Amino acid sequence: MGLSFEVVSTDVDESFDPKLKGSEIPMYLSEKKALSLKEKVQTDDVVITADTIVWTDHGVLNKPTDTSDAERMLKQLSGKSHIVYTAVTLLTNSSIKSFFDETEVTFAALSADEIDYYIKACKPFDKAGSYGAQDWIGLAKIESLRGSYFNVMGLPTHKLYTELLKI
Repeated sequence: MGLSFEVVSTDVDESFDPKLKGSEIPMYLSEKKALSLKEKVQTDDVVITADTIVWTDHGVLNKPTDTSDAERMLKQLSGKSHIVYTAVTLLTNSSIKSFFDETEVTFAALSADEIDYYIKACKPFDKAGSYGAQDWIGLAKIESLRGSYFNVMGLPTHKLYTELLKI
């Protein structure tokens, strides 16, 4: 988008109240990440934080804890549709604003061999729902997307651009 930026890491506990549902989860976590950086915000800074989850009929799928957890998640997504929610928070020294986007993703059926291959080849342990739309599974097994591809990748850039223009 032609923006100059600096990546700043923050170590935030990503636990949340189990009563939160759908978009409420990444909204809460994105704001929590932004507020952890509040003391570092300078006059002209805009801090952008985000959080992404996969939401199914069974609830939230965050990042897998290990290989068996990734396998469980991919079996759950196989041949079905789910929603990817990404929330973004914009923090300045005088304001905070959060928004989210949602994308419906439909997977083709995944065989046990395909799941095993994907986990070994792509190591999706840092990805919500145990997959990245930008790698093998997106190329071979995502049948359809309704919404923003970039949202599934973890940042709804079209909405971010619009919100940045308002600051």
